[in-house]
Amino acid sequence: MPSTTPLRLLIIGAHPDDAEGRCGGLMTIYRQAGHVVKWISVTNGDAGHHLISGSELAEIRVKESANATAVIGAEYEIWDAHDGQLEPTLDMRWQVIRAIRTFKPDLVLTHRSCDYHPDHRAVAQLVQDASFSVTLPAIVPDTPALSKDPVVAYMADTFTRPTPLRADICMDVDAYQDTINEMFACHVSQAFEWLPFNRGIADAVPTGDKERKRWLLEFFMPSLYGAVANAFRKELITNYGEKIGTSVSFAEVYEISEYACPLDDKKREQLFWFLTE
Repeated sequence: MPSTTPLRLLIIGAHPDDAEGRCGGLMTIYRQAGHVVKWISVTNGDAGHHLISGSELAEIRVKESANATAVIGAEYEIWDAHDGQLEPTLDMRWQVIRAIRTFKPDLVLTHRSCDYHPDHRAVAQLVQDASFSVTLPAIVPDTPALSKDPVVAYMADTFTRPTPLRADICMDVDAYQDTINEMFACHVSQAFEWLPFNRGIADAVPTGDKERKRWLLEFFMPSLYGAVANAFRKELITNYGEKIGTSVSFAEVYEISEYACPLDDKKREQLFWFLTE
């Protein structure tokens, strides 16, 4: 059963659309159960476009983020680091420590260090380095230390070098496709402009709002959530059985960090109650 005390889910990503593109199902499940969800973008996303950049793009992405989080009633925060220039510095580590301590999450989601994007790798390193330090009162003493680490989980990717993701949590999120798509569609500069351009499919994007959202759901989102489902098909079948496991089209998979609180049976029941109901 879900916790009677609201759980607190914190996503620390590199860019303003990373959460909706990787963990929209879990975010939606938490919000529908009355839990608190917040995502932080460590960069302001000011380089993620082929025609617009700098402060103009950063302002656009703030508005898009407000629209996306409003879909499920989540909170968001965008920091001012420049897109494509993030480094895991000591100052940034202090900022991550403060953010985790202030929000007091039960579960943190972030990138894995095996990732194509340097900003993603930097965020992964920052969260890893902050994990133990959030409990040390002498580190960043201006923000009270936590008594214990939250559970930290890595959002799914399909990279295999130097090591593939370990599927500690494997979820069918087909039931949340429309909500995930609605959130991601709010990031207009990414969903319908930059990402299609970057992938060489800009000419395929329709012009009407309804048509674009349908295109996004049917042709683009499968490259995110569908790719995860295909990469972890065996695990889905193990978890859900042959009939359901083979038919899942949107999936989320998480690896639990060894550097923070372990996911024991009690924590698994608390944080992922919906997988055992």
